[in-house]
Amino acid sequence: VQLVESGGGLVQPGGSLRLSCAASGIIFRFYSMSWYRQAPGKQRELVATITGGGATDYTESVKGRFTISRDNAKNMVYLQMNSLKPEDTAVYYCKAFLARTSVPDNWGQGTQVTVSS
Repeated sequence: VQLVESGGGLVQPGGSLRLSCAASGIIFRFYSMSWYRQAPGKQRELVATITGGGATDYTESVKGRFTISRDNAKNMVYLQMNSLKPEDTAVYYCKAFLARTSVPDNWGQGTQVTVSS
């Protein structure tokens, strides 16, 4: 199983970025996918989740600004981030998991997002 994130970078406050996560080695459409982030000195936090069927959920701080989506034909999940704030600065990680099973979660290596003027 491999998850590879891309799309991070430096952006000014109010700007946008689109993160991508490419998955391989799994039957992608069966897996729920999540984006997490971890800022320096803080615990990793869940940002957004999308199920195999397309249902989505977001942490309160990103609602209305971030959108998670997936393309099951391409084994890809995306995180569109708009109206970025300095507090969004973190390493963003992609996770693939099978809900309500004992199958281990799979994580990517992370991509850095820095929001600064």
